[in-house]
Amino acid sequence: MKKLVVYVTRKLPDDSIQRLKSQFEVKMWPMENEAIPRDVLLEEVQKADALITMLSDQIDRQILNHASNVKVIANLAVGFDNIDVHYATEKGIAICNTPDVLTDTTADLTFGLLMATARRIVEADQYIKKGQWRGWSPLLLAGQDIHHKTIGIVGMGKIGEVVAKRATGFDMEILYHNRSRNMNAEIKLGAQYCSFEELISTSDFVVCLTPLTSQTKELFNKAVFKQMKRSAIFINAARGAVVNEADLYEALLSGEIAGAGLDVFEVEPIGAEHPLLTLPNVVALPHIGSSSFDTRMNMIDLCCRNIMHVLTGEAPETIVNKEWLLKHMKHL
Repeated sequence: MKKLVVYVTRKLPDDSIQRLKSQFEVKMWPMENEAIPRDVLLEEVQKADALITMLSDQIDRQILNHASNVKVIANLAVGFDNIDVHYATEKGIAICNTPDVLTDTTADLTFGLLMATARRIVEADQYIKKGQWRGWSPLLLAGQDIHHKTIGIVGMGKIGEVVAKRATGFDMEILYHNRSRNMNAEIKLGAQYCSFEELISTSDFVVCLTPLTSQTKELFNKAVFKQMKRSAIFINAARGAVVNEADLYEALLSGEIAGAGLDVFEVEPIGAEHPLLTLPNVVALPHIGSSSFDTRMNMIDLCCRNIMHVLTGEAPETIVNKEWLLKHMKHL
């Protein structure tokens, strides 16, 4: 009997997908740091029964129309805005993601990005490596304190809550804005719910962790940056498209805000010519929020388990389109 085919859109370590190889035929794009070309993906999905995809893979209607045999798509991320989930559900495809396993790791990176930006750590590293340190002065590369300041978290989900927990260690006042109140964060961490307008106007650090939706696209724009403190630092570890990058550039260049730490961009990857990379008060990272070895292996393993469950007629552990689960529950 012919084995079912699982296609992986980025090269993963062989030992991380052994459980799939034991039951299915696994095919994989051979490049680790290069996205699969669209024409190759269009060809491969026609032969696949399941996919492991990355955030950089746009799984739209065209791709899904070619995926006539695909039963499950496991996205190696918490987010899934790269997939047309509604259309996939119509076609009977389960969409899975990797929540929870990356929460602490992403929160660590987010707070680290805040610290690096506030204390000008990257700038100072380059300063000394370029041989520019000629002597000591009282305000040499002086940054901003983090302790006892106000952090405003936009998007108080699981990652936001853990970032808030990190902030308690710095005795920070914690504000947050979310679609719904997070009572756990309020009770356990002392976080205070407030309006978006109050948060951006009073916070010393504005941390964006909101998902990308039609409502949050370019949420941070010229008008919003104008309302922030001139000493404010903006951190984005969510999605690049929640920010109007041209407006952010102008706000940083004009001194409307003091700095920005960015792990995500509207179009990824970006080149060295990107305007934001020309500014000394920007710390930029290549979308590595969950990139620790342990966490990435756990994410891959969860993707593999979800695929195995669906292809063997069981319910996946983490599913995005609950409608699929309800419709197929009688078969599982």
